[in-house]
Amino acid sequence: MKKSLIALAAVAASGAAFAQSSVTLFGVVDTGVSYVKGSGGTSNYGLSTGNMSSSRLGFRGVEDLGGGLKAGFWLEGGFNADTGDGKAAGASGTGFEFARRSTVSLMGNFGEVRLGRDETAAFNKLSAYSNFSVIGMGGFRGWNSTIGDGIRLSNMIAYFTPNFNGFTAGVDYAFGEKAGDSKNGRYFGGFAAYNNGPLSVTLGADRKNNVVDGKAGFKDAAKVDTYGLGASYDFGVAKVNGLVLQAKEKDALNGVNTKQTSYALGVSAPVGGVGVVKAQYALYNAKNDAAANNGKAHQLSLGYEHNLSKRTALYGYYSYLKNKSERQMTLNTSNPGYSVGAGKDSNGIQVGIRHAF
Repeated sequence: MKKSLIALAAVAASGAAFAQSSVTLFGVVDTGVSYVKGSGGTSNYGLSTGNMSSSRLGFRGVEDLGGGLKAGFWLEGGFNADTGDGKAAGASGTGFEFARRSTVSLMGNFGEVRLGRDETAAFNKLSAYSNFSVIGMGGFRGWNSTIGDGIRLSNMIAYFTPNFNGFTAGVDYAFGEKAGDSKNGRYFGGFAAYNNGPLSVTLGADRKNNVVDGKAGFKDAAKVDTYGLGASYDFGVAKVNGLVLQAKEKDALNGVNTKQTSYALGVSAPVGGVGVVKAQYALYNAKNDAAANNGKAHQLSLGYEHNLSKRTALYGYYSYLKNKSERQMTLNTSNPGYSVGAGKDSNGIQVGIRHAF
């Protein structure tokens, strides 16, 4: 009888271990006041959202399946914190959707296999080498041009390797799922990275087919190839970052060939153990068959972030962008919107608060 009870207890304990799981509710609320002005265009001011971090709400969870195998899910959607409206890349309406990320995955000693909608692997890693990421006034604009960004995609399968003494890699493939042509809308890409101690280096590349919907098929549609190299080194008293990104488009149907090469060089330094000061210079050099999109744009961004706690921070950003030739690039702000004249400059300032939970 005792042996039976011991065996039953062992099975129960084993079952409990296999059933271990956790679910976490998380999010960010980021709201600030912004002012932007474009020479030869318009100026505007008002409340803005997602300046330091994108406002979002999500659920994530992990279940221990035993033997080193785990299952996980991640559901995350964006919203406008200044209005409460749902907002996310790829969202079909104004309501809240899990369009930032919607994935299920298996994880183990082999790495991770992930299925669903997510950021592309190359963008996810390379965008981290911008001091201001790709949001807010100082946000890096290399992925935002006439050739389209495609930083998040649906119907994607991704694989990420384990960490081998600082070396990691990942590949992803997104099905086009367009009627009549399996290559129409297809995507594939990946990255290879080294992160060990103060040094971090990442190479990334991807291809997107038929970026603009409605084109006939792969042979007559746009193909966008993106290549990037990012690196940073932390000296302790300051951290230096650099990023180079080149995107090329070939569009046989409309006879358009576009190439943009973007560079960023920045530095950040801790202040008093509770803040960080940032500065970054970026250059965007576009060559396009359409004259209005040709030319260079120079961007200088400054910022300070002050941590009131581990979850709450105040921030202030300033950015100046100077267009050359016929270029009309603007600073990264969806609200308030503004315009700038061809070859003119613009500048903006943001102050606000971010709370994470």
